[in-house]
Amino acid sequence: MSTASDNLILVTGGQGQLASSLKTLGGSRVVVVGRPEFDLAAPETMAATLARYTPSLVVNAAAWTAVDLAESEVGGATAANETGPAELARLCAAQGIPLIHVSTDYVYAGDKGTAYVETDPVTPQTVYGRTKAAGEQAVLKAQPRSVVLRTAWVYSGHCKNFVRTMVNAGAKNTHLKVVGDQYGCPTNADDLAKAILGIVDQIKAGWQDRFAGIYHACGTGDTSWHGLAVAALEEATRHGQTMPVEVAAIRTEDWPTPAKRPQDSRLDCSKLERVFGIRLPEWRDGVARAVDEHFASKPA
Repeated sequence: MSTASDNLILVTGGQGQLASSLKTLGGSRVVVVGRPEFDLAAPETMAATLARYTPSLVVNAAAWTAVDLAESEVGGATAANETGPAELARLCAAQGIPLIHVSTDYVYAGDKGTAYVETDPVTPQTVYGRTKAAGEQAVLKAQPRSVVLRTAWVYSGHCKNFVRTMVNAGAKNTHLKVVGDQYGCPTNADDLAKAILGIVDQIKAGWQDRFAGIYHACGTGDTSWHGLAVAALEEATRHGQTMPVEVAAIRTEDWPTPAKRPQDSRLDCSKLERVFGIRLPEWRDGVARAVDEHFASKPA
């Protein structure tokens, strides 16, 4: 017998960027859960959440994303990024629920020199990257009907993120400094959410074994953090904000952090297009839409 939950997509991640975008774009078929109701560090909450909502598919957008803090909080990062997702995958497998698990470019060291493909060996350099890499394998082992999506440099017109931070900084400062020697693929959270919902639709039409595995899912094209900052600030001028006098590109060593950032974590996303027919929009287009949303949400 059909129930209301037959088409329900359970999204973890609480008030995070991707979870928020999935709720907005997915509408009534999406239920978003977060702590304390759903906690990757508390297995009993995961079992209770699945029992309550009986979803037809789960998207795990929850994670420990405080990259620097993870260096000193290994236990918390491990629970959120590895053992928690493994238990969630086990629960999903036991109930026949497909799982989409979101991962990161930090599984790579960033020293390849060209864009990474899914078959490249992972070489994480941080606690965050190591726990996420371990989580990927644990999820795929526990639930063979899993799709793992590695994404990168996620931003949006809502929540706290690099693009909004740069726009706000540009409104208050005439001179900014941004790292210019780290490269990646900026990803609009709404664009990633649309891609995930497109995958969901194909899975619900009938699971195929070729769906299972790891994919890269990022905005099309690449840039540096400096390039992303300049693009965001240029888009802000369309809303009447003055461009800073200088946006200086600095070296990684001039902005030290506890956790090492990948120098070049560009991801080749062609597998996603081959298997699912999905290609995310150009990153610069995503920035324009995020900045528009940022200004639209500001008080008049």
